[in-house]
Amino acid sequence: MAGSLVNRLATERGATILPVDSEHSAIFQSLQAGRHDEVRRIILTASGGPFRELSVRTIEAGHRGRRSEPPHLEHGSKITVDSATMMNKALEIIESRWLFNLTAEQIEVVIHPQSIVHSFRRFVDGSWSPNWARPI
Repeated sequence: MAGSLVNRLATERGATILPVDSEHSAIFQSLQAGRHDEVRRIILTASGGPFRELSVRTIEAGHRGRRSEPPHLEHGSKITVDSATMMNKALEIIESRWLFNLTAEQIEVVIHPQSIVHSFRRFVDGSWSPNWARPI
């Protein structure tokens, strides 16, 4: 929400904004090699949330008692709800826009339930570069 203000202040003060969230940190580090104009788009991955495989009917019926986070991740309740509703990815799109000076058209989200790769970069020459979330 305050991306333009934060970026302006960082520019005025000569500061570098260092992202600490895993997806953004990986993208930031990978963008240190090469030029900004070589990146066509970034692709963030999402687990799809714990309700990904439930039918709309089950969800509408008020599904209760199911674990509300992916089994390979453990978060607090707010992050768990944001993950289940995919709101966390909406926030990551906004963060990516401001952190990396990208347009909305340059940011994409794909469902990747295994969460092995956190993000990808696609370059103007058509090549791809993954940012691994954990060793494969």
